[in-house]
Amino acid sequence: MTKRGLLALAFAAAVPMTMLAQGRGGAQPARSPKEAAPVDLTGYWVSLVTEDWRWRMVTPIKGDSASVPINQAAKQIMNNWDPAKDEAAGNQCKGYGAPAIMRAPGRLHITWQDDNTLKVETDAGTQTRLLRFGPSTGSGQVQTPPPPSWQGSSVARWDTGLTPVGGQLPLGLSQRQGIRSRSLEVVTTNLKPGYLRKNGVPYSAKATVTEYFERFAEPDGNDHLMVMTIVTDPEYLAIPFVVTSDFKKEADGSKWDPTPCTAR
Repeated sequence: MTKRGLLALAFAAAVPMTMLAQGRGGAQPARSPKEAAPVDLTGYWVSLVTEDWRWRMVTPIKGDSASVPINQAAKQIMNNWDPAKDEAAGNQCKGYGAPAIMRAPGRLHITWQDDNTLKVETDAGTQTRLLRFGPSTGSGQVQTPPPPSWQGSSVARWDTGLTPVGGQLPLGLSQRQGIRSRSLEVVTTNLKPGYLRKNGVPYSAKATVTEYFERFAEPDGNDHLMVMTIVTDPEYLAIPFVVTSDFKKEADGSKWDPTPCTAR
């Protein structure tokens, strides 16, 4: 090797790659969550009700909490459920909050509201969820939280298979393999008390909702969206309540049919 070649190798070993990158025009700007999205979740999706039909397609009878791990305090509220009182109080949407809305039969419309916010609209109950990536501002100041609402405040991030938003894996699950960087993880708090099911099975203002969104293609060419929902509630649930909801991609919004909340 020539002397010039040896000098070139020595220079490459001594100069960090970051300096070389800066020499080519400086550090690269960070990509927005929209630009960095490892999977496209946008579009229209219709729910596939392949299980729990009796609790999803019709309002369950009063007192039916089968498969929901509620405690005694929750049972008292459930047994006092009165849809007429909810209607009179303007609380028809208590069964359409973030802990329950993905189980409602109907359609989703997912779009980017801006580079840092995914918007999820539901035609069932005409609800809108805003899934925000990172802080809402770059000021570094503590932001005053908005009032509690049915959809609460949601923090989102692309799941790389590392530590989840909440800092721990849900329910002791191990790190997932084979789907790294393919999942959206969302943690929702700041909720108004509502119902996990429309027949009065309650969740409290202390509830936290953790969700994982996965898109995949079936052999027949159809695109599917799977949403795992984990609800924890120290006030009304003995253990976390876990459900998985499936959706199929639709070509357009021709079947989109917004309907108001109903308490019955």
